[in-house]
Amino acid sequence: MKALTLPLGALLAGVFVVAALVSLVWTPWDVTALAVRDKLQGPSLAHWFGTDQLGRDILSMVMAGARISISVAVVAVGVGMVFGVPLGLLAAARRGTWVDELVMRFNDLVFAFPALLVAILITAVFGPGALNAILAIGIFNIPVFARLTRGAALSLWQREFLMAARVAGKGPLRISAEHILPNIAALLIVQGTIQFSLGILAEAGLAYVGLGAQPPTPSWGRMLADAQTLIALAPHVALFPGLAIVLTVLGLNLMGDGLRDALDPRLKERRR
Repeated sequence: MKALTLPLGALLAGVFVVAALVSLVWTPWDVTALAVRDKLQGPSLAHWFGTDQLGRDILSMVMAGARISISVAVVAVGVGMVFGVPLGLLAAARRGTWVDELVMRFNDLVFAFPALLVAILITAVFGPGALNAILAIGIFNIPVFARLTRGAALSLWQREFLMAARVAGKGPLRISAEHILPNIAALLIVQGTIQFSLGILAEAGLAYVGLGAQPPTPSWGRMLADAQTLIALAPHVALFPGLAIVLTVLGLNLMGDGLRDALDPRLKERRR
């Protein structure tokens, strides 16, 4: 079963990534076209996932919503890595100094404000939208990667090969870039898949409360919010975007577990 974790996760996540890419050039129906007389139809040959309360094709909406949810999560995780990893390396390289203390207190400050609260603050200034969701989720990801990087780097600083690098005259920052970062890259990749799945959940949550992508742009969270009063009348309206979120997050989590098993040398030793 362990051997199937990575391919199964990649398959589940890959389906929605492909759907998002395909939606850039084609969807079965126009997601902005309204056909009220066809509203709330069940799944059929014409509309595989049925139609919503405005007569829009739900399959097309799910495909287009995948593009928004995945792109927001990818950029937000990228923001977290770009800023968090260097901060973590810097804190570990200057461990025990005011630099380390400053980075860690900054992490504590950001953790004190959940992504939803940050989104509300950003929305109050700039208005709701996908960009603000990216900023909110990305800011929250920075201390996650900073703490992980710092902890992993600190465990390496007393290793013999780093002592040899210091004897050779290399400075802390150069050692971090040339020796530490390559050795913790696998850990960062695994954490990246986990934060990716959390980013999709966060984007859906922000869209659900009206702080993410705005109509007419499709979003899985917005689709669930619009369907909440229709579950008893037309459960398919909420079922398919909900399944899209669940399966994508499940696939990414399985990928994370599979990558951890494949890349962690300690787990390889145990299997031997």
